[in-house]
Amino acid sequence: MGFRLPGIRKASLAANQAPSKSVDVPKGYLAVHVGEKIKRFVIPVSYLNKPLFQDLLSQAEEEFGYDHPMGGITIPCREAVFLDTISHLNRF
Repeated sequence: MGFRLPGIRKASLAANQAPSKSVDVPKGYLAVHVGEKIKRFVIPVSYLNKPLFQDLLSQAEEEFGYDHPMGGITIPCREAVFLDTISHLNRF
């Protein structure tokens, strides 16, 4: 059992399943890859305007420029830091 943060969805993959395609991302959301194990999360597009999330995007730009290895946005922070940031965004 775990907890669920409103506004964030964690994508799950079966052992032999290919990574999800953009079809799996509902309108108004985007996929980001986070952490050492490169977990995929689907978050609301509205987060892009939030200063806390923009800080994470700045880290991604510093690390990868605009060439992200996973084909989407890869955020170079620990999963716990990402989840903490998202939980703060959900409060407002």
